[in-house]
Amino acid sequence: MPPLFPTSVVGSMPRSQFVRDLLAPERRSALSDEEFHRQLDAAVAYIIAVQEATGIDIISDGEWRRLSYIGVIAEIMDGFERTVQDGRYWHTVVAPMTLAAPGLIAEEARFLRAHTTRMTKVALPSPYLLGQRMWDPERSRKAYPTRQAFMEALVPVLRQELLAVRSAGVTVIQLDDPHLCLFVDERVRQQYDDPDHEADYCVGLLNDIIEGVEGVTLAIHLCRRNRGREGWVGEGGYGPIIPQLRRLKVHQYVMEFTIPAAGDLAVLRELPGDTTVGLGCVDCRSEHIDTPEEVAGRVERALQYLPPERVALNPDCGFAPGNAADIPIDEAYAKLRNEALAAEMLREKYA
Repeated sequence: MPPLFPTSVVGSMPRSQFVRDLLAPERRSALSDEEFHRQLDAAVAYIIAVQEATGIDIISDGEWRRLSYIGVIAEIMDGFERTVQDGRYWHTVVAPMTLAAPGLIAEEARFLRAHTTRMTKVALPSPYLLGQRMWDPERSRKAYPTRQAFMEALVPVLRQELLAVRSAGVTVIQLDDPHLCLFVDERVRQQYDDPDHEADYCVGLLNDIIEGVEGVTLAIHLCRRNRGREGWVGEGGYGPIIPQLRRLKVHQYVMEFTIPAAGDLAVLRELPGDTTVGLGCVDCRSEHIDTPEEVAGRVERALQYLPPERVALNPDCGFAPGNAADIPIDEAYAKLRNEALAAEMLREKYA
């Protein structure tokens, strides 16, 4: 059982240049499979140990095996074309998908569990997010005539991955869908004839994936997109998507509240009473390292609307949402260490 005020990461951890180089296709092709996996296993074991050393309760593998947090789908399935733009990998579906490496994310999960005694978290991308990023009207149409057709083809794939990860025994499976959160922004909403219908469609896809899944904590991560030092994309409080969030069949909402664009904490009262909130109370974007007192103060403000047993602590987002993110590992270490110290302060006060 997790302690009061459990602490966690959202998913990704910053990557050293070594890890970036190791994952680069040209470097990967220069190594034998045995040598590549030996080096990558050593790197992932290191970032697991870094998180353990900070004192947080629920850890990930840093998503260090993935080119990006959504690009993993192009490793599980064939049918994608990869390009590099401004140092970032982009994948576009150009042919009907076929299974290439089923259970790949479960393999990540098994390694994570074998290398820690802590509770564990593994994240999967949502079909709606993948549809927004990986379907192109020109290049994808022969494979999937509509964006919706591509999204719906992803549902059974992601459900099987989720079931395999559950069987691997992790504590939390988190679905990442920052695009759902962008429907809080009036500028984004104006791009759709019926933005609420679009958000409902997104939620329906997610519910199709998690329907009837038991034995694991299911979470949804919501953010206004993380551009690292450049900030965020969306603006606005969670109010416009609360009806959709209430229909999601999840146990936890992982929400950002450190940035001013996230709006009023009072919306927390509107979430289902049998759920918890992974409260974004640590800044993951700027160079400022929140003190334990600053982190605890943010949690205290959330306790005006939620009881202590419904609040977990985490950064606003992952520290490296894309392969080109450039946040120092030592900075993330210090921030997570202070997150853990803040939780200790809160437990002493509220236990």
